[in-house]
Amino acid sequence: MKKNMIALMMLFSICIVLTAGCVDEQNSSAGISDSDSGGMIVAVSVLPQAEFVEKIAGDSVKVIVMVPPGADPHSYEPTPGQLRDLSNAKLYAMVGSGITIEDNMIGKIADLNPEMVIIDCSEGITMSEMEAHAHEDEDEHDVEDEHDAEDEHGEETGMDPHIWTSPANVKLMVENIYGGLVELDPENEATYFENKNAYLAELDALDEQIKTTLSGKEGSSFMVYHPAWGYFAEHYGLVQVPVELEGKEPSVRDMQNIIDEANEKNIKVIFVQSGFSTVSASAIANEIGGEVVEVDPLAKDYIDNLAKVAEAFEKGLA
Repeated sequence: MKKNMIALMMLFSICIVLTAGCVDEQNSSAGISDSDSGGMIVAVSVLPQAEFVEKIAGDSVKVIVMVPPGADPHSYEPTPGQLRDLSNAKLYAMVGSGITIEDNMIGKIADLNPEMVIIDCSEGITMSEMEAHAHEDEDEHDVEDEHDAEDEHGEETGMDPHIWTSPANVKLMVENIYGGLVELDPENEATYFENKNAYLAELDALDEQIKTTLSGKEGSSFMVYHPAWGYFAEHYGLVQVPVELEGKEPSVRDMQNIIDEANEKNIKVIFVQSGFSTVSASAIANEIGGEVVEVDPLAKDYIDNLAKVAEAFEKGLA
């Protein structure tokens, strides 16, 4: 009996160790891209950046992505496994545009990995202000109502952090990443340079493809739940109409004004992204006889994804 008990306890202990190992492996691998080939570790904040790095460096790097698929960069907190991976990184390519995960981490990074080179991918990019609620008719309510609206939605909206939704901005991000890679690994500068230029050519081709897709649609409006597509809209001459701002659901009055605006502009599609509530978007779609369509600003396969997003927008433009 005693021997059986000892055997069971040993088996139980082994199971605990194996289970803990599996959990830790899952937490760690959630932040590492598929190109885990054991090279120099480069950390990025969002998935599209992983493609930018890998297009330049190829298999010579291992990429850590701090915001995994389906997570919200405005609220996500890195796991202990991701932070451990980050402590071994040689380079961190920050988006640099003010996404929450970077703002929350920037004070900890120096202590976590003081030898890591940090680059700002937004360097050289002209930032735009975040889309504000434009649904309230200011002539219809008094100063007190305006003050309430400021309390609800925030007086200052800040700058739009979603700089990667414009191929023109991505070209500058790629140049900044290239500079960081060369600084750390000058021996491979020629390879990085050739790869970078090849990817810039892909981005130029994507830009022309999207312009063709959206030809004749300049000035048209599209409605989104979360205003992640401001730079895309600006680059292609479109108007983004947001439902929410800074994670806040629209008020009852906002909802009615959004519905009125959609009807006025003949908008029949509300674009949403994974990780955000679709309740308000679905309610608006029901009222306007429209539909809810998902588009992803955080997909890793940047070239293919943005081409598909452009096609979706073209069908939903008013």
